[in-house]
Amino acid sequence: MYEGIALLADPIYGYIQFSVPVENGPPEQTEKDLIDTPWLQRLRKVHQLQSSFWVFPSGEHSRFQHSLGTMHMAGRFADRLYPSLKQVFGRRSPSQAYVKEILRVTGLLHDIGHGPFSHFFDQNFLEPLYGTTHEEIGQRIVTEKLGEIIRGIRRSPDGPFEKDEAIQPEHIAFLMRKPDPGAVEQMPEWLQTLQPVFSGIYTADNMDYIQRDAYMTGFSLDMVDIDRLLYYTFVTDRGLTLHRSGSSTLRRFVNARFTMYADVYFHRTNRAVDLHMQEIFQETIQLLFPFDPRESLDGYLTVSDWSLLEGVQHWVTDADPRRRALAAEWAKILNREVKWKMAYDHMETMDDPRGKKFWSAQDLEAAIRKHLPEGLRHIPFKVDMARQDPRPLNPWTEETKKILIYDPATGKASPSVVADLFRYIPAQVAHYRVFALDHSHDAELAASTQAALASQGQDAFTTNL
Repeated sequence: MYEGIALLADPIYGYIQFSVPVENGPPEQTEKDLIDTPWLQRLRKVHQLQSSFWVFPSGEHSRFQHSLGTMHMAGRFADRLYPSLKQVFGRRSPSQAYVKEILRVTGLLHDIGHGPFSHFFDQNFLEPLYGTTHEEIGQRIVTEKLGEIIRGIRRSPDGPFEKDEAIQPEHIAFLMRKPDPGAVEQMPEWLQTLQPVFSGIYTADNMDYIQRDAYMTGFSLDMVDIDRLLYYTFVTDRGLTLHRSGSSTLRRFVNARFTMYADVYFHRTNRAVDLHMQEIFQETIQLLFPFDPRESLDGYLTVSDWSLLEGVQHWVTDADPRRRALAAEWAKILNREVKWKMAYDHMETMDDPRGKKFWSAQDLEAAIRKHLPEGLRHIPFKVDMARQDPRPLNPWTEETKKILIYDPATGKASPSVVADLFRYIPAQVAHYRVFALDHSHDAELAASTQAALASQGQDAFTTNL
């Protein structure tokens, strides 16, 4: 009964099971083969918390640990969902072992494309230079580099697939990110139904990282009852559904996620460090890794937090003065010499997108300069805008965030009760912070920011972030 299964100790779940080859058994591909690839092992060298580890000293965990946790959580989703999935789709639904494994493998690989400092790498390198994201790179890694292993897996930790069942790497790639409508239509309906396990409001991904990041940083969260949330989740003919008895648990989870973003991921010092890194990041990456990651996946294997930070240290004595200058700036960051000091912060919320739009950081900075005393309009300062979407603006129309609530009194599942459920949780939040090089003009910056925000009008906005 213990053959072909091994355990990983984990601080959140106690133990995580994963499949391994049976000793003296026939050759096979297992989860261990995926875990031991250079692609998964690279994630040990990518921080889970971007730059938050400079603020929370114990938050040194990696994307690798989170990927293992997401694999485990995805398997728990499968255990809970399969009976109702089978009831809805009948013979069109694959075996339970197959469904569980496709979700587990997706959880394991969902972050496989992340680069140095995770989402910061997307926002400051991949997107502006190449118009791509870590998810798109991850999809290519899955289909082009890991496809052979994925297709060779024939069992989950619970047992073997049915005859002729084999996981398609394209199905993993589909579940990894929000696809275009054309891609949805090409996928089996049962697979479409499982997409919210990775792209909904509560997912295998965020149900792991909210718990894991809170634990690893020492941040105190209100109760997040994962067991109850999973217990009341099932499949109907309309899609993934939550029983009304689990609705209060969902509200607490969404509120916990909102709190983690506000107090951990968007901590003021994190954002100050990010502002400093923005000044040198793109140039540093281009010098260290002078290739298009879309065209050189093998080269991408060398790209990580570790290789970046080690690489810039070698520039301290470089003959090139520009490299020496970049090394000096990275040394300040590594030594936690925080360049930008917060002068003012302000949070705005939005529940109706027709009512107003958020400022962009660039537009708000320009407006603040207009309100500053003339002699201070050219002082160096920066505006940072951190945005999050705690819950859907419109639960009827946002397909990837749609939440169906089952009411046993009517026997129907509908998103109509979601408005009441989330009444006291904002749909969108913008956290504006003004940073300066010192605190000499905090009062003037605060007054000018307040004046700019008070005078906001439609002509001031160029984007709806």
